[in-house]
Amino acid sequence: MNQVNFRFASSSLAGSDPLQAIEIAYRRIEAERDRNCWIHVRPIAQTQDHCRTLMVRADAGESLPLLGVLFGVKDNIDVAGMPTTAAVPAFRYMPARSAESVERLIAAGAICIGKTNLDQLATGLSGARSPYGSCASVADPRYVSGGSSSGSAVAVAAGHVTFALGTDTGGSGRIPAGFNDVVGIKPTVGLVSSRGLVPNCPTLDCVSIFCNSVQDGAAILDVIQGYDPEDPYSRPAPAASGVLAAGKFKFGRLMAKDLEFFGMPECGALYEQACDRFSTLGGTAVEIDFAPFAEAGEMMFAGPWVAERRASISALMEVDTDRLLDVTKTVLRTAGSYSAIDTFTAMHRLLRLRRQTQGLLAGVDALVVPTAPRPFLLDEMHGDPVTLNNRLGHYSYFANLLDLCAVAIPNGVLPNGIPMGVTLLAPAWSDRALIALARRLEAGKPGAPLALMSRAAEA
Repeated sequence: MNQVNFRFASSSLAGSDPLQAIEIAYRRIEAERDRNCWIHVRPIAQTQDHCRTLMVRADAGESLPLLGVLFGVKDNIDVAGMPTTAAVPAFRYMPARSAESVERLIAAGAICIGKTNLDQLATGLSGARSPYGSCASVADPRYVSGGSSSGSAVAVAAGHVTFALGTDTGGSGRIPAGFNDVVGIKPTVGLVSSRGLVPNCPTLDCVSIFCNSVQDGAAILDVIQGYDPEDPYSRPAPAASGVLAAGKFKFGRLMAKDLEFFGMPECGALYEQACDRFSTLGGTAVEIDFAPFAEAGEMMFAGPWVAERRASISALMEVDTDRLLDVTKTVLRTAGSYSAIDTFTAMHRLLRLRRQTQGLLAGVDALVVPTAPRPFLLDEMHGDPVTLNNRLGHYSYFANLLDLCAVAIPNGVLPNGIPMGVTLLAPAWSDRALIALARRLEAGKPGAPLALMSRAAEA
């Protein structure tokens, strides 16, 4: 019956009896409810029955490459039979159909055990904007987990599931990976269908993957990627997207003048260590002017794309209502200050920035940036939720605006015990080459994962 074609690593949730893995996962979830990483957990009896059915199908010869692999789904992505809330309790509905990405995973034999917490309506990068409770980093409950896909990253890092789906508009699939010492893969926008997502910025939204190794993420991406004619934002991938050859490579790194860690220089030391390590692994560092990337990133919330957020959400529910958190309403209300003229002016400027950054990236295999400038305490974030949230996005906001793909990988640990990551970025449709490079860099990191799947075995 053992049909796990993807060789997911040493883990008590993988490669063991699937029913035993379910029991282990549910015990962990129950023991760690204070992590606030789940909004809805499927009853264990339903999960066990589903698993038994899959085992019978596998015994009958059906190919189920992800047989019994447990995963979670961010609660702005539909899963049939489970409520979708987007962290707005009054918005709750029961979808009749799962999102395309979830359907593909279930068809491959993976088992969704629940819906994970998030910054309300996916508007935030902190993990501290949910009526279901703030998510903290698994390393220290005083610090933010990062968001908006906070619950997905924490559920993986805590060993509750093997992998989890998140979403990424301005860094939501990368920031939580960094602060929880896991991998976050943000595909090219349109590579994975966004059908079944509660819209945030539909032109920028994409499904993301949280897992414990780049190889895991590549295997999951193989399952969920593909053109979807039902999704108007889906894009067919080019016939050839290129694969990075083994051997030497060039990576872009930030100039000293562009490094910003908002008063925590020890974060800068970890970034320098990463660049040094990449050089020892065969990389040649090329300094990249970060100014056009930063300018594009400023458009995410200091530009008319916040109006796209409000337009998308207003089509679903009333924004100026007590159904939303005050910080969510504060962010969305800024949308009214942008005119149609402002929007087209920004779009034209963004196209010029895209062309400029394409030229800068043409000479390197990947741009390497800190996943986030620094961590913040939850108390600090609650005290100044807008300013500190925007600081978290300093190195992430620009990616989807500039049509880049990204892989966030663990890097090191600060003296205060909080993990920090680095993110590799490359132009759209370079996903496979970027993943190949990320795997090489991950393998060269001390303590790197030996194979695929979940770190649950460590718990």
